[in-house]
Amino acid sequence: MPLYRQHQRLKDAGITLSRSTLTNYVQRSIELLQPIYDAQWQHILQSRVLAMDETPIKAGRKKKGQMKASWYWPIYGENDEICFTWSDSRGSAHIEQQLEGFSGVLLSDGYAAYDRYARNKPGITQAQCWAHTRRYFERASKSDPAAEEALTLIGGLYRVEQQIREKELAGEEKLAYRSHHALPIVDAFFAWCHNQCQRMDLVNSDPLAKALVYAENHRGQLKAYLSDPAVPIDTNHLERALRVIPMGRKNWLFCWSEVGAKQVGIIQSLLTTCRLHQVDPYTYLVDVLQRVALHPARDVEELTPRGWKERFAANPLRSDLDHAH
Repeated sequence: MPLYRQHQRLKDAGITLSRSTLTNYVQRSIELLQPIYDAQWQHILQSRVLAMDETPIKAGRKKKGQMKASWYWPIYGENDEICFTWSDSRGSAHIEQQLEGFSGVLLSDGYAAYDRYARNKPGITQAQCWAHTRRYFERASKSDPAAEEALTLIGGLYRVEQQIREKELAGEEKLAYRSHHALPIVDAFFAWCHNQCQRMDLVNSDPLAKALVYAENHRGQLKAYLSDPAVPIDTNHLERALRVIPMGRKNWLFCWSEVGAKQVGIIQSLLTTCRLHQVDPYTYLVDVLQRVALHPARDVEELTPRGWKERFAANPLRSDLDHAH
């Protein structure tokens, strides 16, 4: 919720304070949380599988009446933790900077910046999201019925994943199940793509032609999940978690400054991770904002939502207002 609207609500409730004071309180609170965000980020980088995406945000004034374009790059780790890193660029330099020291599997959509990042990096394996691939064929199906065959095959891959969840398979069992049931469907899908590419009536501008090129260009990355049971079939878990940014953007539209954008990224990283771990964000913030000054800096990871749930959730610090009631 934008601060001006919070200010109005406080005023309606009989609480009088200036907008600048409210802004200052929020800024100081987020500055206290910065070391916790940093600790969560370092823990995410230790994951063997990361999912990454980007979503636009207007932040800072370009000129009078016009805001600058910038981006959040949400990165999702293996322990259901997310960090919204911010950049004024959509280039691969930000990925290089943020993922410095990372070694493992990077799961993303087909945006070329991820390809540029992973190129010539033997420690990085690229995996591609099947949901993004499916969207290309979904768009193509409106103008070419042949695309329905691709949607049917991809649907088969998702049924295999559903069966894996129902059977609660993991590790080698999950890998074997995918090899036995999903690999033949993937091979049939790419064989179908190859046959479609031979069609004389298909021109490069057709939505189906674009879908086929997209799938063929990412064939290796789309098959990556078949050889590693820890790799999800898509980035849907990340897309669900990053929804707070586009939903929030409908309320507050833009960030007045780049500093404000970075701070929104910090607070949303912790609040979204709280929800991923079924931790009440209000209870968490009331506790850690009191605890952070007393807690040893070397153990700051215990104050991330994941660590806090283990250590302090059973007996959280309450606010003075709760004691008063």
